Amino acid sequence: MIPFSVLDLSPINQGSTAAHAFHNSKELAQRAEALGYKRYWLAEHHNMPGIASAATALVISHVAANTRTIRVGSGGIMLPNHSPLVIAEQFGTLESLYPGRIDLGLGRAPGSDQRTARALRRHMGGDTAENFPQDVIELQEYFDEPSDYQNLRAVPGSGLKVPIWLLGSSMFSAQLAAELGLPFAFASHFAPGFMKSAVQIYRERFKPSATLKKPYVMLALNVFAADTQREAERLFTSLQQQFLNLIRGTPGQLRPPVDDIDALWQPGEQAHVERSLSCAVVGDRETVEEGLQAFIDEHAPDELIITAQIYDHAARLHSFEIAAQAREALKEPVTI
Repeated sequence: MIPFSVLDLSPINQGSTAAHAFHNSKELAQRAEALGYKRYWLAEHHNMPGIASAATALVISHVAANTRTIRVGSGGIMLPNHSPLVIAEQFGTLESLYPGRIDLGLGRAPGSDQRTARALRRHMGGDTAENFPQDVIELQEYFDEPSDYQNLRAVPGSGLKVPIWLLGSSMFSAQLAAELGLPFAFASHFAPGFMKSAVQIYRERFKPSATLKKPYVMLALNVFAADTQREAERLFTSLQQQFLNLIRGTPGQLRPPVDDIDALWQPGEQAHVERSLSCAVVGDRETVEEGLQAFIDEHAPDELIITAQIYDHAARLHSFEIAAQAREALKEPVTI
C-alpha cells in the first residue's frame, strides 16, 4: 500500500497558546512515527491567529529533535517570502542536524495577505512569485556539490542535496515540477478544483532528472476519524468553522466543535466551505477505510498526506490512529 504522511499546521486552539500547539505537534509526530507514517510536514503561514508554524524551520527542528526515524519537512516553505540562500542555509542546517530525514517542500503563494507579504519582504521589487522558477533553480544549485568557480555557497547546505518538492493548488507548480523533474504535492485538502488537471499535466509532461526518474505525486486529504460517524462529523465542524471565518475575513484560533454547523452559516457560505473541503473523509473506521480506498482508486497518488484540524488533542491522535489502521486494510491501487 502507498505511504501515508502527516500535514500539520500546529493549530492554536481557542483559549490556548502557541507553546501548547508545539507540544501537541511533538506528541502527534511521535505517535505518527510509531504508527508508521512516512513523513511529517509543517506549513508556513503568517498573520494567522490559529496557526503556530510561521517559523517553519524552527518547528521542524523541534519535531525532528523529538523523533528518531520519521522524515520531517515543510509543506511548505513559501519561497517568495525568502531569499533562496537563507532557505538553503536553514535546511542545510536541519539536514546537518538530522541527516537523511529532512524534506523541503516549496510553495509559490505568500501564505498570507499582501500586507503581511510586504512586511515579510520589506519590499516587493523583484522578489515576487513571478521569480519562483528562478528561485527554485537557484536553491537547487546551493544544495549541489560545490564548484571551484562558485563564489557564493550555502554553509551549511552545499553538497547536501536536500530533497526538494514543489507544492501547488493550480497548474503552475505542476508544470514546473514536471519540467524540473521534481516530486509534486497538490493541496487538495483545501483547493481541490484543479487537482485532476494539475496531476494529469504533471504526469504527462514529466521530464526525468538526476533527482527523480518518473513522476511522483502526493495528494493531501482531510481525514477526520472517530469511533462513531456522529462524533467524526462533529469533530469536522472545527475545520468548517475555520474556513467559514476565513471567508468572512475573521481568521481566528481553532474553535471547539459544534452540534449544529448549519446554524452558523448562510447557504452561500456553506457551498463555499463544502467546495473547499470536498476532499475529506469523515467517519468511523469502516467509513474512513471506504473513503480512503475510493480516493486512492480514483486518483492513484504515489503517496497520501493527511491532515486533521481537530480541536481535542486526544481525539486528533485517535483520528490518525484510525487512519493508520484503515490503511492496513486497503487494497493495492492500480498503477498509472
